[in-house]
Amino acid sequence: MPRLSLRELVALAEDVDLRGRGGAAFPFARKLNAVTDAAVRRDTRPVVLVNATEGEPASAKDKTLLARAPHLVLGGAALAAHALDASEIVIGATDGGAAERSLLSAIGEAGIVPTVRVVHLPERFITGEGGARVRGVNGETPIPPGRKVRAAQSGVDGLPTLLSYAETFAQLAVLAELGAAGFRAVGTPAEPGTVLLTVTGPDRRRTVVEAPAGLPLWEVLQHCGLNAGQGVMVGGYRGAWLAPDQAAAVAVSRQSMAEVGAALGAGIIVPLEEGTCPLGEVARVADYLATESAGQCGPCHMGLPAIARSFSSLAAGHAGAGALAAIRQGSGIVRGRGACHHSDGTTRFLLSALDVFSDDVAAHAAKGGCGRPVRGLLPVPGEVVQDSGGGD
Repeated sequence: MPRLSLRELVALAEDVDLRGRGGAAFPFARKLNAVTDAAVRRDTRPVVLVNATEGEPASAKDKTLLARAPHLVLGGAALAAHALDASEIVIGATDGGAAERSLLSAIGEAGIVPTVRVVHLPERFITGEGGARVRGVNGETPIPPGRKVRAAQSGVDGLPTLLSYAETFAQLAVLAELGAAGFRAVGTPAEPGTVLLTVTGPDRRRTVVEAPAGLPLWEVLQHCGLNAGQGVMVGGYRGAWLAPDQAAAVAVSRQSMAEVGAALGAGIIVPLEEGTCPLGEVARVADYLATESAGQCGPCHMGLPAIARSFSSLAAGHAGAGALAAIRQGSGIVRGRGACHHSDGTTRFLLSALDVFSDDVAAHAAKGGCGRPVRGLLPVPGEVVQDSGGGD
């Protein structure tokens, strides 16, 4: 890796508008400046924290990066650490298998200064929130804090912390090696470079692909031997569903996804193949997301379980229009009222399913079901999958 000053690194990130490769897509240059300002104000050295915890059940890009290209992640983290004069690099990881062995080997080979340490965090959906990651690294329960505290102000050991995803640091390393012009050789003018996507196919088989920003989504699916099926989930369980015609027209970019009310998020793509009950599949995920609450505030602790129960009733063919009304009303009540964004992401995911699978909603509300089994195609951790009757 070339050694860049803070000014050079900020300018490089600004030149290509490098964004975090998570749901918020926060500008990386602004993070660098925020951490620098906090460190100068407090007269202390900051910390670089790499989030490689995955969190999303349908994602595999972090494990793939650590297993196949750990030097890219370490190289990007070292670039930032040198520019910030950071005291250490901390990598939050969940996998103790091949990915972690590869990472530890790479750390030994690289001889990076400052110190690099790996911290194990539980593989839970809620651990993916920034405050939860920081708390976990600090030896506390890895759940979101009740009060929002930005890592740039107070993160690892209370120090200003540059927190970003493993893919973000890998992209930073690629940017530093290629330069802005080389980085812009692929992608779109507004979103140069590539994006890592986790595409789930039949039998929950996950494929991680690197795609230029702006590539049509249908080409990604075709490359993986898939089609849009009944609809395509983008952005994971904080994301949204696309109808087949939307999936045929949208591109792999933040702008294109936003135009259809979706978000690229962490790059998760799951087409729902034919032969399974869409509402039953989504109801399983609703139950999972309700249990993944930190339990610290009413919207998550009480609101999400109630919404999940209503969704299960709708999927099972019970309560009909009443269950549908309860889902929409409950979603409106919890939205924007949680201590973190868990309730917002969950309700966006569920409401988009009601819109995309509206024919199935009507069949379940009027006839008690759609006649298809629930095959358990959407990954839910710890679940033993058995086909059920889909409300028949």
